[in-house]
Amino acid sequence: MKRPITLFSGQWADMPLDTFLKKVSSWGYDGVELACSGDHLDVVKAAKDKKYCKTVRDKFSCRNLSLYAISNHLAGQLVCDPNNDSRSDVFCPQKLAGKAEEKRKWAVEQMKLTAKAAFNLGVEIVTGFTGSPIWHMLYSFPPVPAETIQAGFDYVADMWNPILDVFEDYGIKFALEVHPTEIAFDIVTAKRLLETLDYREEFGFNFDPSHLFWQGMNPVRFIQDFPDRIFHVHMKDAAVTLDGRTGLLGSHLDFGKAGRGWDFRSPGHGQINFEEIIRELNRIEYDGPLSVEWEDSGMEREFGAKDACEFVRRCDFTPSAIKFDAAMNKTKEKI
Repeated sequence: MKRPITLFSGQWADMPLDTFLKKVSSWGYDGVELACSGDHLDVVKAAKDKKYCKTVRDKFSCRNLSLYAISNHLAGQLVCDPNNDSRSDVFCPQKLAGKAEEKRKWAVEQMKLTAKAAFNLGVEIVTGFTGSPIWHMLYSFPPVPAETIQAGFDYVADMWNPILDVFEDYGIKFALEVHPTEIAFDIVTAKRLLETLDYREEFGFNFDPSHLFWQGMNPVRFIQDFPDRIFHVHMKDAAVTLDGRTGLLGSHLDFGKAGRGWDFRSPGHGQINFEEIIRELNRIEYDGPLSVEWEDSGMEREFGAKDACEFVRRCDFTPSAIKFDAAMNKTKEKI
């Protein structure tokens, strides 16, 4: 199977879309996972104006690129986060700064509009975050009652079911990127979230091995545990560089800072075994895009984006259509 190699535009939102697409094409990508940020995509316009959607798609087609998914990670985060400090203010209109519930109401509407925007753009997958009302309770001190954690999962279901109803209406899938700060941040919590959502067909995962790897999980296990819920795939690498001084919690050190216990890397420059990931994706017959989410504080990003495309194309291989030992089982010629 030939899987498309795409580039996520979220880390390139500072670059005008036309400039970005020109570079993406020159680097050898097949298409883009388009973020709802910068001038890349206006969700409200895309949900209401089909002429705008045609203009967006024409920008892709003139570069021989395809639009494979759209992302609204930032609005999704505000749906269930407490939204009680200034960090979340940058994800919403400035008039909502400091207003937790107004930010939440805005985010819910944005996610509903994103489903309609995807439909108008002819895209079947929306990637993103859910946020979490209980992430700040991750460590079990002060002690966290079990019912408090369950209430957190129930709250996410209450907030997201109406959003997912709209996704269902438009035939769009939502792919959660399992990630620290989300309600589902590892394999156990991902399973619990599916159960809480009663395994809704519209809800699945954007598989990103980097977030699993640095936490100590084998990313391949995630694919094995959720073979029918892998709606989209991020190709992003990571490296754990513990030196006996810093730990996995980051030590409040910026990404790329010397001495940090782990960091994201450009694909092929970290410690993740992408061959085993490709083998497992082949086994579950995943034929969707392999989307490079390019993050590496130690590498110039345009060099890295081109290098990442070349790496992913090299490591993505088609599964065998035959048994390698079939020729050995031919009937022996009669003597």
